[in-house]
Amino acid sequence: MPEHFVISQIETEKREFLPLLLMGDESEKMINRYIERGVLFAGFVNDAPIAVCVVTDGDNNDVEIKNLAVHPDYRKRGFGRAMIRHVEKLNPGKTITLGTGETPSTLRFYLSLGFVFSHRVPDFFTNNYDTPITEEGVRLKDMIYLKKRICDNSAESRTDTTGNRLSP
Repeated sequence: MPEHFVISQIETEKREFLPLLLMGDESEKMINRYIERGVLFAGFVNDAPIAVCVVTDGDNNDVEIKNLAVHPDYRKRGFGRAMIRHVEKLNPGKTITLGTGETPSTLRFYLSLGFVFSHRVPDFFTNNYDTPITEEGVRLKDMIYLKKRICDNSAESRTDTTGNRLSP
């Protein structure tokens, strides 16, 4: 990542990022279901937004990534990975889940980051999207859920009951 990359949490005007969000989720109707209740992070290079990630509260105080997208001109350069690492850093001790289609490169990307298979929701894309979605020659049908438990590396987790620091 040679460019200066800055990740910011977006509090207002989230819909300004709709063009990028639609790269991660082709349905504005689906995006509308989570954008306002989710936390939106945007990644900027030279003050231009090139990546987005929306995170919502999940079950058991865990979180779910609802949307991750990087502008095509900036893909395969570490920006998506940086967005995931940012979410991980903000959620120590939690499990992050995400749903995706069976696009080979997308699954490889998440597996390379340590995500593992959780479960499958049959016919999710065929039941929830008006037009068929095909990526890398694969017609998306089922939603594949992946998960990753984030280690809690805070100072509190590395101390004993009397407050003495333990070895990492």
